[in-house]
Amino acid sequence: MKINVFWIRRDIRLSDNVGFAAALNDNLPVLPIFIFDKQILDELPEDDARVSFIHEELSKMNTSLSKHESGIRGYYGKPLDCLAQLLEEFEVNALYTNRDYEPYALNRDKEVTEFLEKENVGFHTFKDQVIFEKSEVTKDDGNPYTVYTPFKNKWLSHFDEATMIQDHALNLTNCLKGKFDFPALEDMGFVESSIKVRPIDLTQLENYEETRNFPATDGTSYLGPHLRFGTVSVRSIIRKLEKKDEVFLSELIWREFFMQILFHFPHVVSNNFRDKYDGIKWRNNKEEFDKWCQGKTGYPLVDAGMRQLNKTGYMHNRVRMVTASFLCKHLLIDWRWGEAYFAQKLLDYELASNNGNWQWSAGTGCDASPYFRVFNPENQLTKFDKKMIYVQKWAPEYSELIFPTPIVEHKFARERAIATYKEGIEN
Repeated sequence: MKINVFWIRRDIRLSDNVGFAAALNDNLPVLPIFIFDKQILDELPEDDARVSFIHEELSKMNTSLSKHESGIRGYYGKPLDCLAQLLEEFEVNALYTNRDYEPYALNRDKEVTEFLEKENVGFHTFKDQVIFEKSEVTKDDGNPYTVYTPFKNKWLSHFDEATMIQDHALNLTNCLKGKFDFPALEDMGFVESSIKVRPIDLTQLENYEETRNFPATDGTSYLGPHLRFGTVSVRSIIRKLEKKDEVFLSELIWREFFMQILFHFPHVVSNNFRDKYDGIKWRNNKEEFDKWCQGKTGYPLVDAGMRQLNKTGYMHNRVRMVTASFLCKHLLIDWRWGEAYFAQKLLDYELASNNGNWQWSAGTGCDASPYFRVFNPENQLTKFDKKMIYVQKWAPEYSELIFPTPIVEHKFARERAIATYKEGIEN
């Protein structure tokens, strides 16, 4: 019996799923599959919280599919090897999936396309994780935007005419019947993490604009990991927004802006977006970097943020800007070091946004903060955590009268950073 296959990737859900809906609307039974990519997993610790979350969400999907006498066929290995095994196990007419835009994913899908062509198997991909992709929002001359505000304005003007906000319902009765192998965490060398992904809380949007900069308020939606792994569709979130939620919508547009920057300028993964900053002489002091990672810099807001990250996999967005600026400007440590550390720890790690925000903080990216703008972490504490509620939760030693000695004095660090950047640009 010929079947179609839907490859679950960054869309771990059974609702409003464009590619899955398209597969189910064809005239053949559909087998959903998931590939635990060994090339990615081999780089992660055995208790990585994101792997636990993915496995848990797929298990929930399996439970739902069992009501339709179906399930997910799981694989563990290199994608091409797993797809070759799939074709040995089943007679596959076509493989359906939703598109991904990161460099690794693009290279992988190029190889998959070539492999499936040789096997005479169709390969159909769909836009799902974004509202606008690739070159759908560009300047009038077709070139990509590199400044956020005009991108946002064009995005909104297109969105007013958009018809893609309809729900893509799934007819799960068309799933292939049977019970299918699915690897346990232990089969892949992982154990369940003690760090958990929090559920989405859109009730926080009521006062989002007023509270979003105050970490003690905990006024965030915790949407990040769910968008990253697609346990919810971006369309369903936007459908729930109201006119007063424009600030939150702007955050979703930032996400798509950075995705398009990564797509059009893939060199940003390991290089400055603006090469005029390539001459910066980073200090890259390993001992100071370790203190930053551990939250032992002597600056309350920086230390609280890093400890929240290390313990929970989350960090408040305002505090992310402060900690990133501190690493790049106060310590003159290459933004790539911080970007890589956040990539290890953040539950909502997404290459495009992480890279874009780090380069923004370092001043090397598109539409970036100017190099002479150096956050004062003490002023940031006074403005956004004046009563030190957030700080005392994550770095309780700061409740004492005597604080740890800062590893660098702000005025000195600011002047050193500006001089170093200026010299790097001029040379």
